[in-house]
Amino acid sequence: MRVAVRVRPGASRTRVGGGYGDDARLVVAVGARAVDGKATRATLDAVADARGVRPRAVTLLSGATSRDKVLVVDPVSAGVDDAELAARLRALLVDPS
Repeated sequence: MRVAVRVRPGASRTRVGGGYGDDARLVVAVGARAVDGKATRATLDAVADARGVRPRAVTLLSGATSRDKVLVVDPVSAGVDDAELAARLRALLVDPS
């Protein structure tokens, strides 16, 4: 399952939730700075934690150097089905954690 996200590096705390833009990208605020891929790694970890899946289940598809990224959550590695992943995403878009 693909997940479009908007990253806010340098935040005071990590937070996943809410939407950004017309295409409803998931907002991910991370404390890591956008240097040497640290914000990207923190984003992957934050999304995995917020979705309740293993970190290795979330990978970067595009946007390595951009605030707008597309992530892929592998349902097999995550240990849940597509419907459950979609439900968790919808919950994060409307209810920031």
